[in-house]
Amino acid sequence: MTAGRDTDRSESFGEALLGRILDGAHELPPHLIGPLVADVVERMGGRRPQVLLQDYGQLLLVPLPGEGLTGGEPQLIDDSDAGRCFLDAHPVELPEDDGVRVHLPLLDGGDQVGVMAVTLDSVDEHDRRLLHRISGLVADLLVTKHGYSDLFFHVRRGEPMSIAAEIQWALLPPLAMIMPRVAVAGILEPAYDVAGDSFDYALNEDVLHVAMIDAMGHGLDAATMATVAIGAYRHARRLGTGLSEIYAFMDRAVAQQFGPDHFVTAQMMRLDTTTGRMRWVNAGHPPPILVHNHRVTRRLDAPTTLPVGLGGPAPAISELGLERGDRVLCFTDGLIEEHRAGGEEFGEDQLIEWVNRLERTGRGVRAVVRSLSHTLRRARGGHTTDDATLLLVEWRG
Repeated sequence: MTAGRDTDRSESFGEALLGRILDGAHELPPHLIGPLVADVVERMGGRRPQVLLQDYGQLLLVPLPGEGLTGGEPQLIDDSDAGRCFLDAHPVELPEDDGVRVHLPLLDGGDQVGVMAVTLDSVDEHDRRLLHRISGLVADLLVTKHGYSDLFFHVRRGEPMSIAAEIQWALLPPLAMIMPRVAVAGILEPAYDVAGDSFDYALNEDVLHVAMIDAMGHGLDAATMATVAIGAYRHARRLGTGLSEIYAFMDRAVAQQFGPDHFVTAQMMRLDTTTGRMRWVNAGHPPPILVHNHRVTRRLDAPTTLPVGLGGPAPAISELGLERGDRVLCFTDGLIEEHRAGGEEFGEDQLIEWVNRLERTGRGVRAVVRSLSHTLRRARGGHTTDDATLLLVEWRG
């Protein structure tokens, strides 16, 4: 008799709980995720289950409606226990009169979907293990079902969204990706009216591919141009072409579609996640900033070519060797060219000053990008007349 035959294959309590989620996941309608979570939590002795999703403005955690789920008002990310769990991506346990309230990050590939909360009489290592695995499955369900329902969009939307912004949000990859060797996090402002800014990334084996663009103009014209530029970038990238060839491909696509008077500034990068070697090309875009030992050390000034669509010469490829923990911050010009009420341009020096302040906190890229964007917006008086986008890449070694 083989060893496998002797192994106990009966269903344990924990397996039964996880199986409750897995067995029907592929046929589960999106609006029944809440009742499923409530049922699983009740089976393990929990109560007051809650699923909180991040709003598009990245200010609030909004309760997901559903039979059996606890509702309530949206919670401020910067001023709540659920927000602390969200920002740090770690469970938060709080003693209460009737037990322990546990908040768990809903993580999918490093991207933060939101937070799941539940109250138990007490919490031991078995509870923590089960809750960790349940929250992982719930996060996967939310991401999977998001593709064919408007439910989660309505929950996350805090104000009316322009058509241009609808297009841009549909175009974006996840706002964050945290992997053992590399981390990426981005944010777009204004969240509900962004038009011409966008970014894209892909981790293909050991190489991280990144692009950031800024299409001229505003509204639907800019959003349409950004869509073509990102589509051309993805197509050329997936063909396995080099950085110079990707620029040429994007340039032709924009010129053929929109004519000679339209353009898109762009920056394309490739990072070897095994060595830290970064290569990039710049097409009329603001140069990125290097953060070393949690402090801005320099701008990555490099040769540039004309923006995409203007038929510039082949761009020079720049190279840099990153050290473990180095971060590269990319941004669009709307972030630094905004004028204050008194007429003074916000400027890159202000950006660097705030980067240095936030880097001293030692937080991960997702929290830093979010805090930086919101801090800069407050410093600009709470508004922007142009899209203002950030993308932070960390080589973790």
